Amino acid sequence: MSKQLAMSIALPIGNIGAYISAAYRLPMLSPEEEHSLAVRLHDNEDLEAARVLVLSHLRFVIRVAKGYSGYGLALPDLIQEGTVGLMKAVKRFDPNKGVRLVSFAVHWIKAEIHEFVLRNWRIVKVATTKAQRKLFFNLRSSKKRLGWFSNEEVQGVARDLGVKPETVLEMEARLNNYDVAFDGTAVDDDQTPVAPAAYLADMRMEPASQLEHSDSESSEKEQLYSALDGLDERSKAILQARWLSGKKSTLHDLANHYSVSTERIRQIEKAAMAKLKGKLAA
Repeated sequence: MSKQLAMSIALPIGNIGAYISAAYRLPMLSPEEEHSLAVRLHDNEDLEAARVLVLSHLRFVIRVAKGYSGYGLALPDLIQEGTVGLMKAVKRFDPNKGVRLVSFAVHWIKAEIHEFVLRNWRIVKVATTKAQRKLFFNLRSSKKRLGWFSNEEVQGVARDLGVKPETVLEMEARLNNYDVAFDGTAVDDDQTPVAPAAYLADMRMEPASQLEHSDSESSEKEQLYSALDGLDERSKAILQARWLSGKKSTLHDLANHYSVSTERIRQIEKAAMAKLKGKLAA
């Protein structure tokens, strides 16, 4: 099978194993072939050349993405983000610099995967500053033992990564925390952490809260009926029959009652609702 024919085969979707297997079967490019394709893309914006450059480097994207499997994110998502980085690298690659595409693309591939990991590792973003982002991907590999850092280890990591010791301690605390559902789950178990919502006082039965709720309902009803009184009799009757009656009428029922078409009833209802909303918002 020629390289041109191999590159024309569509990659399978829906099965990550089949996708990886197909990506590794795609032929690699020689330095001369890569340079020729890169020149075509750089000078003539040849999209076919760009496609071949991307496909021939998918195996490298997969290899890099697998290195981030320890963050608990799906491998297909990591590969997808890495492929986006590869496409950005291919677009910006200059064949006249004298370097291979893989050396240039590794930065872009990792950058896209890093952004994806930071956005999705936790519900609350764990790294916001440049120093925190640097620490996030280096702190685990810098640890020499399980558990919390000693003061000497904190100082060593800070010195190696060029950040303040306080930043190392803050990021270590963030990495050792975990997301907790606000409402939690109703489990009768002494070992289950209490959800944050359980610490909040229930103010619904307080007399002041009940009075405020009652006054609010009364005020809203007064506003609604005052706005209804500003409509003509037919519009008011249609809205009451459609929305304020225990047994709501259909457009067909009202059309028969007023001897008009259902479309005409719909138009009257729409206009009446617009007037009502305007009066309530005033």
